[in-house]
Amino acid sequence: MKGFLEDANYCIGLLDEGATLADVIDNCIYEHTHTGKRAFYVGDLGKLVKKNIQWQNVMAPIKPFYPVRCNSTPGVLEILGTLGVGFACFSKCEMALVQDLGISPENIIYTNPCKQASQIKYAAKAGINVMTCDNDIELKKIARNHPNAKLLLHIATEDITADEEMNMKFGTTLKNCRHLMECAKELGVQIVGVKFHISGSCKELQTYIHAISDARCVFDMAEEFGFKMNMLDIGGGFTGSELQLEEVNHVIRPLLDVYFPKESGVNVIAEPGCYYVSSAFTLAVNIIAKKTTEYDKLLPSGVEQARNDDEPVFTYYINDGVYGSFASKLSEKLNTVPEVHKKYKEDEPLFTSSLWGPSCDELDQIVENCLLPELSVGDWLIFDNMGSGTLGEQSAFNDYQRPLIYYMMSFSDWDEMQDTGITSDTLMKNFFFVPSCIQLSPEDRFSTAA
Repeated sequence: MKGFLEDANYCIGLLDEGATLADVIDNCIYEHTHTGKRAFYVGDLGKLVKKNIQWQNVMAPIKPFYPVRCNSTPGVLEILGTLGVGFACFSKCEMALVQDLGISPENIIYTNPCKQASQIKYAAKAGINVMTCDNDIELKKIARNHPNAKLLLHIATEDITADEEMNMKFGTTLKNCRHLMECAKELGVQIVGVKFHISGSCKELQTYIHAISDARCVFDMAEEFGFKMNMLDIGGGFTGSELQLEEVNHVIRPLLDVYFPKESGVNVIAEPGCYYVSSAFTLAVNIIAKKTTEYDKLLPSGVEQARNDDEPVFTYYINDGVYGSFASKLSEKLNTVPEVHKKYKEDEPLFTSSLWGPSCDELDQIVENCLLPELSVGDWLIFDNMGSGTLGEQSAFNDYQRPLIYYMMSFSDWDEMQDTGITSDTLMKNFFFVPSCIQLSPEDRFSTAA
């Protein structure tokens, strides 16, 4: 790759061994309390390095292709690109973003199941040839706009979970694969492999067995049509847990060795997104308003009231919400709980509380019901595991300000990164040393990315 973006407006704080993530958050809150209480992220990019090492130890030689829409912040993309990770892009914007980093087209796949013709043409012009397809209309659209396209047939899985509807919505059947191959042959479009996706919420690892077996059937089918297949994409769904990664590997490794052995020449790839970034980012938000609410209005339906009616119940409004960092809350359950930043006594009473975003919209509820000590306007709450699906495009709702991003990495993680063959000259312009006792601020170049 060429290196880092010349105009990337961020830097990364190198922390000595005496500094911790908590220290960084404390320092940032101290600065924001005096300069303007804006929500902010702290991104520990060292966790990306650790996750990549973990992936190589457990899943190699399966190559990761990171889904850019999970978290498209420049620090994440540049670190992953430097580590040799490929990229799965959903749009022209994402393809351009990755190519600006100097990533070669061979390390980019276009995975949107419903592509715009103009964006297919962009991929063709950029030399991005590998893309997914699951129906004949999409196939004909690709044939018209990208003659050199190399298709991965996206097959449906048998994952019967909360995401069943999504799995049925995208992905074709084995029976329809034959029809798609007939169409591709007539249109002169290359089919080079198969993709499937299994949700991270799937508890039945047998689903992988069925999916890989189905993929082998499609490969055999392709031989009848004269297609030379050389790629298998096992999708995403990797939660970030090392245990889950090992469990998946334990199930798929024997099958891959039998159905797609090394001598077959088939490259196996995956699309770990949340796996890399979820735990790497922590969000700090500020309470901007507070009011007392009737307790029975907070209770879920069917739950009996069992508390002292005189005990106060609090509703807090914070300076970020579902039209910003908590956008994923509109479609899925929040996988993190708020932590109070200020110190409070262990025996301090806890009160039923709810958290809302700043928009005053009825959908802008972040936490319906939780127990917190009584807080004041100006206090801070911390949410961890906020790296996935929270750092995309800025919302146009009212005057929402995108949170600042402060990147950090420990010296030990920096050393591990250099062990991958990266020279310090390549990255040093983005890094600076942060002593454990220093007060950090954007003005001190502690990685602001607005």
